[in-house]
Amino acid sequence: MSNEAASPATDAHADHGQQSTLRLALGAVGVVFGDIGTSPLYAFKETFTGHHPLSVGPDNIIGVISLIFWTMMMVVTVKYVSVIMRADNRGEGGSLALLALITRLSPGGTRSAQLVLLGVLATALFFGDAIITPAMSVLSAVEGLTVVEARMAPMVVPIAISILLGLFLFQSRGTQKVGAIFGPVVLVYFATLAVLGVVNIMANPAILWALNPVHAGQFFASAPLAAFLALGSVVLAVTGAEALYADMGHFGRKPIRLAWFTLVLPALMINYLGQGALLIANPAAAANPFFLMAPEWARLPLVVLATLATIIASQAVISGAFSVTMQAIQLGFLPRMKIVHTSASAFGQIYIPAVNWALLVLVMFLVLGFQSSSNLAAAYGIAVTGTMLIDTVLVGVLVLTIWRWPMWWAGPLLALFLLVDLAYFASNLTKVPDGGWFPLVIGIIGFTGLTTWSRGRALMQERLRESVMPIELFIKSAAKAATRVPGTAVFMTTSPTGVPPALIHNLKHNKILHERIMLLTVAIDQVPFVSDEDRVGVRELGNGFYRILIRYGFMQEIDIPAVLRTVENCGPRVKMMETSFFLSRQTLLASDRPGMAIWREHLFSWMMRNAESAMDFFKLPTNRVVELGSQVEI
Repeated sequence: MSNEAASPATDAHADHGQQSTLRLALGAVGVVFGDIGTSPLYAFKETFTGHHPLSVGPDNIIGVISLIFWTMMMVVTVKYVSVIMRADNRGEGGSLALLALITRLSPGGTRSAQLVLLGVLATALFFGDAIITPAMSVLSAVEGLTVVEARMAPMVVPIAISILLGLFLFQSRGTQKVGAIFGPVVLVYFATLAVLGVVNIMANPAILWALNPVHAGQFFASAPLAAFLALGSVVLAVTGAEALYADMGHFGRKPIRLAWFTLVLPALMINYLGQGALLIANPAAAANPFFLMAPEWARLPLVVLATLATIIASQAVISGAFSVTMQAIQLGFLPRMKIVHTSASAFGQIYIPAVNWALLVLVMFLVLGFQSSSNLAAAYGIAVTGTMLIDTVLVGVLVLTIWRWPMWWAGPLLALFLLVDLAYFASNLTKVPDGGWFPLVIGIIGFTGLTTWSRGRALMQERLRESVMPIELFIKSAAKAATRVPGTAVFMTTSPTGVPPALIHNLKHNKILHERIMLLTVAIDQVPFVSDEDRVGVRELGNGFYRILIRYGFMQEIDIPAVLRTVENCGPRVKMMETSFFLSRQTLLASDRPGMAIWREHLFSWMMRNAESAMDFFKLPTNRVVELGSQVEI
C-alpha cells in the first residue's frame, strides 16, 4: 500500500506559494467562514419564532444552546475540520474531489456506480445551497433595520436586492481581492460577536451550564417531538461547514483550521451563549435576539457590520460553486464553460460567468418570492444536511477501505456522524411543504443535468468507437497514397486509439495529409494538479504520425498551444503559424437505440450545442482551426 493510501494526503499546496499561514488564515476568515459566521443572525431566533416555534422558557433556551454547541463540535470541529478536511485531493476539497480521491486510491482505480451517483447528488445539492445562502444571509442582516426603525420594513427587500446585485457584479474581480477587502471587516465582526456575547453572559452567567451535554439530552427527553422539529432550526448554526470543505482549495487546510480554532469557533459560541442569556432575562427578545443584544445606540452600526459580513457569507458558497463547477467540467459531469482564472499565482481562484449569472437570477427569485428570512429558513437546511450526509458516506468509504483506520474506533465515530446527519436531515424534511421543495427541485435539476452529460458523453464515445479504423491500418493504406503538404496538422480526439473522424473527413474531402500529423488527446486525471514533468506523453506511429497524450489535473487551466511549444521527440519544435488544428463537431441525432430516454438525449444535445467551443476552451489560435462535422446517433 502506498503512503498516500495509508494516510491522509499532506497539506502541501504549491499554488499558495510563499504566502504566510497567518495571511491565508485572514483570507479564509474573509471568504470561507462568512456563511457559518452569520448563522447567529437567524439560527437561534428560528428555533423560537420559526415554523415549529418552541416556547421561550429557560429549559428550552438552555437545551437549544446545548444542542447548538455540541452540534458545532461534532459536525464542524470533529467531522469536517478534524476528519473530512484530511481527505483533501492534493489540496482540493468538495464532494467531487473526494469522489476522485477514492477512485484514484482504490485498487485498479475503480469506483462503484452508487458512489458516483452519491458524489453527483451531493454536488447538485451544493448548488441548491449556493442559491439559498446569499438570499438568506443578506435578508437576515438587512432585517435588522426593522429593529432600529419599524417603518423601514418596506425597504428591506429592495436594499437586499441591491446588495446582492453588487456582490455578483463584483465576482469577476476574484476571490483573492474579495478576501483581502472583507477579511479585516469580518475580523471586526467576529470580535463584535464575542463582545456582545460576553456582555450578556456576564448579566446571566447561568447560561454557561448549557455547555453540559446533559441539558441537550434532557431537552430531548422532556419533549422528543418538539426537540426533533427544533433540529431543523438548530442545524442553521452549522450551515457553511460543507462550503468550508469545498473552499479548501482556495486557502489550504492549515490556515482554515487555524482560523476556526482561534477565532471563529470561540466567537460563535460566546455569541450564542449571550443570546441565550438575553432570552432568559427577556423572553420578548426572541423576535430578533442578535440585534437586541446590543444597546440601542449600537444597533444601526451593528446592522451595517452584519450586512457586510453577510456579503462574505454569500462569497463562501459562490466561490465554492465556482470550484465545484470546474471540477465537474474537468471530470466529465458538465459541458465546457468559460473559466476565468483571477489569480496569477493560485489556480484555485476562478470565476465562471455562466454560473455567476445563473446564481444571481435564482437568488433574486428567492428574495422576491420569499420576502423574509423566516420564510426562507423553511427552504434552508435540506440541501445542507443532504450534502453533509453524503460527505459522511463518502469519507466512510475512504476511511474504512483506503486509509484502513481500525474498525474498533472508526466504526463508532462514523456511526455517530451518520446518526447526527440522519437526525438533522429527517427534521429538515418536515420543511418541504413550507419551502424545502425549492432546494430539492434545484437538486433534481442539477442531478439530471450532471448525470445526463456524463452518460451522454459515454454513449457518444461508444458510438464513435463502433466505426473507428485502427490507426496502423490507416497509415498503411492511406498515408502513403495521399499527397503530403508542408506543415503540422493537430487532430483533437477524445479517444487515445483509432483514427479521429476529423482526419478521415479531411482526407476524404481535401485528399491531402500534412507532413507531420499529431493525434492529440487531452486526459483529465483524478488529481487537482499534474506536474509539467508528467504533462506530455509522445508515441511515434511512423510516416510522420505521432500519438500525443496531454494530461491535466481537474483544477488546472488547459492551454494546448503552450504545451505543444514544449513538446519534444516528434520532429522540429511546433510553430503555431505552421500548424493547423482540426476539430470534430458532432451533430447528435436522438434515436431509439438503447442508451438514454429520448428526452435525455434531446437534453444532452442541447447541452452540447451550448457548450463553450473547443477552440476557446483549449485556447487554440482562432485563425488556425478547421472544424469538420459529422452526425452521431445516440
